[in-house]
Amino acid sequence: MEEDEPSTQSIPPWVSLEYQQIRSLVGPGHTVRFTHLSRTSVDALQKLWPPSADPATSNVASTQVTEIGVLELMKANNIPLEKVCLLDPKATQGISPEDGDGRFEWFLFGGILGDDPPRDRTSELRVLGFPSRHLDSVQMTTDTAVGVTKRVVVDKSQCK
Repeated sequence: MEEDEPSTQSIPPWVSLEYQQIRSLVGPGHTVRFTHLSRTSVDALQKLWPPSADPATSNVASTQVTEIGVLELMKANNIPLEKVCLLDPKATQGISPEDGDGRFEWFLFGGILGDDPPRDRTSELRVLGFPSRHLDSVQMTTDTAVGVTKRVVVDKSQCK
């Protein structure tokens, strides 16, 4: 989500590096979706990551970048709210290996990083009623949070 940025601003280089790291961590055979982006950001990311001629030989996750919000994307993909896990530092329940047993189809990372002091940007998603999990009390970059989530739900390691 980029609501604080002008619609003409593109993705800063450090953000595109973080997004690329997310694609690498998630890995081939999976899709990473970046939603609620400005048109300029969508264009910049599509230029940075053109569709692969052969996804089978790619070493990163496929990518979807879009201006639409997550709820509209969920509807378009027939994903019910209860199948999306919001990673939320204020969640009462921690993420666990059992969360990778099929109860969730998507993991939603949004507003994990904010300003110092934090503005709790995740609250905009929390109010929508997503089931949520936290990654302990440590604040992480988004790519680190994605990596920890994968390690827990796919590799079946405990979040410590």
